[in-house]
Amino acid sequence: MINSSSDNVRKLNSINRRMFMTGSLKFFIMIGLVSRLFFLQVKENKKYLTLSDKNRIREWKLAPVRGEFHDYFGKTIAGNFEAYQLHVIPEQVEDFRYVIYRLKDLLELSDKEFKKILKKRNEIKPWETLIVSDNLDWNKFSKINNHLYDLNGVKPVVSISRNYPHKEKFTHVIGYVSQANEDDIDKNESIKKNFVPGLKVGKIGLEKTLEDELIGSNDIERYEVNAYGRRISQLEFQKGQKGKTHRLTIDTEVQKLAAELLKDKAGSICVMDIYSGEVIAMHSSPSFDPNLFVFGISQDDWQIIRNDPMKPLVNKTLQGKYSPGSTIKPLVALSALENGIINTNFTVECTGKTEMYDQTYHCWKKKGHGFVSLRNAMKQSCDTYFYEIARRLGVDKLSETAKKFGLGEKVFGDLYDIEKKGLVPSTQWKKNALGKGWLLGETIITGIGQGYIQTTPIQLCLMTAQIANGGHKIYPTLIVDDDKKDQPSDKFAPLYKDYRNIKIVQDAMFGSTNEVMGTSYRSRINDPKYQFAGKTGTSQVKKITEKDRELDLKTFEIPYEERDHALYIAYGPYKDPRYATSILVEHGGNGSTTAAPMAKKLFKKIIDRHQLRESVKNKKYMEI
Repeated sequence: MINSSSDNVRKLNSINRRMFMTGSLKFFIMIGLVSRLFFLQVKENKKYLTLSDKNRIREWKLAPVRGEFHDYFGKTIAGNFEAYQLHVIPEQVEDFRYVIYRLKDLLELSDKEFKKILKKRNEIKPWETLIVSDNLDWNKFSKINNHLYDLNGVKPVVSISRNYPHKEKFTHVIGYVSQANEDDIDKNESIKKNFVPGLKVGKIGLEKTLEDELIGSNDIERYEVNAYGRRISQLEFQKGQKGKTHRLTIDTEVQKLAAELLKDKAGSICVMDIYSGEVIAMHSSPSFDPNLFVFGISQDDWQIIRNDPMKPLVNKTLQGKYSPGSTIKPLVALSALENGIINTNFTVECTGKTEMYDQTYHCWKKKGHGFVSLRNAMKQSCDTYFYEIARRLGVDKLSETAKKFGLGEKVFGDLYDIEKKGLVPSTQWKKNALGKGWLLGETIITGIGQGYIQTTPIQLCLMTAQIANGGHKIYPTLIVDDDKKDQPSDKFAPLYKDYRNIKIVQDAMFGSTNEVMGTSYRSRINDPKYQFAGKTGTSQVKKITEKDRELDLKTFEIPYEERDHALYIAYGPYKDPRYATSILVEHGGNGSTTAAPMAKKLFKKIIDRHQLRESVKNKKYMEI
């Protein structure tokens, strides 16, 4: 009995200890749970609400609306249109293989197109959006929208894309846009800030230079989704800002005429207002359709453009460096007059060639021009006359005058990163660049625009404009808004010592175009309304040998790549000058037969549209 009672007591104590331990454990667990709940619900409340919101609330940035380009009269030359895109967001896709094959069927993709998408998927980072298409047609876009219930992670997007209605006519002025790459994002904060998959940004030209102003800012949507990631409702919409629209000084009708005149030719045409510096036309030929680059140019199209021997990718107006040939003669004459080297009565006998320092220098006219004064030498483009005045003048004085009139420097400053300075040689330049002394023979050939001297077509247009306006400095512009900016203090400052010297050169250029024996006489216009003054030029591509002189081949008999470049500079109307032009035709032979006839058509168009241009300008001033 005693033993039995003792056993019972021991059992009871054991049970009590177990119950106590169990109870204590439950108590501490309860305390722990309560503490944890308190911590989660109170202390970490904000954190988990945020995480919850991230799962429940989504943010979507839409492509910003890019600013447009308009011509002087407000016509769109670079605009926008709605583009239908299809994105796949990898982190929202449960079965990528299923989704991508489903899209293949719905979009009726070819094997080649399908492989291209798979390749793109392998190239992007796991968290990056896959753009299946950035230019779907409406029917396929609608079809995808009707099947979204079966396409987890697929997002149809209505975006904004670029359109160039005039195709190749403005390419070398405006440039083009294409999809932003990592380099674009790294180098430009505006692109980085507003980046969305498929964003189009400027690659060349004004599209690139003015990117910060053009890009605009994103529309931003915030919306609620369910547990499956499907949109339930829109919570917030933040309206972005459209990029700045720029109005250019270009007249589309004159630009189109310039393109037509250079059709099937390589070259450049520039037209400029001689007082305001407004560029009326600036066309480089051949060109290419910038629309090809918007959604990514095909390999075939790229190869056609890249391999074209006429080099459409080169902006000949700004990048092309050419010997000015005889178009430099008005400046040589002006420099000689300004430095007192010659006067209007100074004459030289031209026999077709001249001997100087054991070298023979030929005039273009084999039998020579006889005795010529400045005016007749300009009119007939006598090389012998300009050899002599260049010899007397010296290259350094000529260089000084040339730089005054805009040669050897970028015309548009930083507006185009591709623009070339050209080259105005001097004795010091040669010593620094080549480590050699200057030779007198080099001065002589510089006097007819050959040798080291290199100019761009836009520089020749500026030079001509400043001769035409009476010798006053102007700053060319392409953007109408620029006239609101602070103007340089030396704008319209005199570039001459004696105004009468400018008048002498102007008169000589008139004779070159409008008088018998003038080199561009056949391209004259007798009507004073359209009458212009000009100077032809021929830029040598290869050195002329004695054999070449003996053969005396016609232009069409010479291989294309060996033909001289044809140039022409002009301004008009002569009685009341307002516009200047430079024309260059690569391998066109000589300026009188190839380039000068184009000026005739140009001036008729420009002057006929002058009053319309003035009415727009006056209207603008009235609004201000």
